[in-house]
Amino acid sequence: MRIADKMNFDQVNTNLGRNRSELAELQNQAATQKRVNRPSDDPIAAARVLSARTDISGNAQFMKSINSAKSFLDYSEQSLGELAEALMRAKELALSQSNDAGANARTREVVATEIEQLHSQTVQLGNRRLGDRFLFGGFKTTRPPFEPNGAYRGDDGEMEITVGKEAKVAMNVPGSRAFLGKDLRAEKMRAFSVPAAGPEVGAPGEGASANAEGEDANIDASVRAPSSLRPPTAASDVGDPSFGLPPLPAVPKPLLSEAWSGKGTNVFKVLKDLEIALRANDKAGVQNSLDFVDDAIAQSVLV
Repeated sequence: MRIADKMNFDQVNTNLGRNRSELAELQNQAATQKRVNRPSDDPIAAARVLSARTDISGNAQFMKSINSAKSFLDYSEQSLGELAEALMRAKELALSQSNDAGANARTREVVATEIEQLHSQTVQLGNRRLGDRFLFGGFKTTRPPFEPNGAYRGDDGEMEITVGKEAKVAMNVPGSRAFLGKDLRAEKMRAFSVPAAGPEVGAPGEGASANAEGEDANIDASVRAPSSLRPPTAASDVGDPSFGLPPLPAVPKPLLSEAWSGKGTNVFKVLKDLEIALRANDKAGVQNSLDFVDDAIAQSVLV
């Protein structure tokens, strides 16, 4: 086969054109710092790039939602912290007026005035807002959720935000739960009141059925001391399997009285009842209020 000069010329031109095309593509990649500039460059890689761009755009929107919710939650947490401090102050005042040694009708009247101020402060905490939205109104964020007497005008709604694909979290705590103790889970209160660590007192399974049925889980703190803590003088010590064993830690009684059964505690009612007992110079009423103040403090921490 004879190879003419024109065939050589055409082959050279074809190779030069291909090389110039490849050079232009490489120069374009160097200038843009991207290997795929058009879907035709690499269809599979282009599909992956488009999917990654969609994910990046979605993550940016998720971050905006998270930042907005974070400020909402931070302010709610700060308000609940101030609520706990106000309740602890109420407990200090109640303790100081719970006996006749350093308290009388006059001092209780003065303390009742401070408790009234703490009640008003608690209402103000419940009506906190961030921007134009109230923190503790549930879905009703456009008006104050609490009346001056503590009556609730909000609802039980939890505003959820999307923080990822098929992932949502609540960005608020309804005032009915934080201040009125509505729908509080007994499991949360039980975890706060009784330490999870340490050996259980009693036969295995005792109290479990009662807790499952929502009954009161009152645990007696007066656990009988093992024989190792007393001299073996009684006849009952003979053959006592607990003799010589290390002492078992005493299990405290539950801190929460009402909230233990899942009912929760009305913070405003607790403060108002304490104020009434103080103004009436009712020492027994002041003493009884201490347990409910403890419940309210625990509730403000656990919601």
